[in-house]
Amino acid sequence: MAADPLACPSCGRADDSGTSFCPSCGMPLVRPGGEALDAPLSEAHGRARKIDPTLTEGDLVRVAGGRNQAEAELIQGLLLEWGVPSILRRTAGFDVPDFLAAGPRDVLVPESGAETAREVLLQADLAPTTGGSGGPRPLVLAAVVAVGGLATALLAWLASQGGV
Repeated sequence: MAADPLACPSCGRADDSGTSFCPSCGMPLVRPGGEALDAPLSEAHGRARKIDPTLTEGDLVRVAGGRNQAEAELIQGLLLEWGVPSILRRTAGFDVPDFLAAGPRDVLVPESGAETAREVLLQADLAPTTGGSGGPRPLVLAAVVAVGGLATALLAWLASQGGV
């Protein structure tokens, strides 16, 4: 029994020459009559099908960060829903073993997907803050420490004067 000739899913041309690709358009040849693949074969295959190929070009850039593994994975899942591929990396400078989920994570995306990722994060109110109000202000912190030190010194002096 002879095998059915392969057919091109793009142009429909039947080919029985034994090649794997269509000589007309270069698409991989398949057996005719096959059913379309609606359900993903695995969880990884399902994630890969969501990725927009136009957002996969360029070097990796940081677009967000999570305080821990779970928060970073939440951001990663949100980006994937919009077709933006991403990877997680432990934030530099943290002395937590790699097998623990504790510690901050950076969310990295390809350069071509960075703008889309930033827009998605802004809409979801997860964009990193860029401004002076995001962290401690060094001068205010130094002033608070100095006032606390003076108050402690004054109390110590008063205690030593009362004991004489």
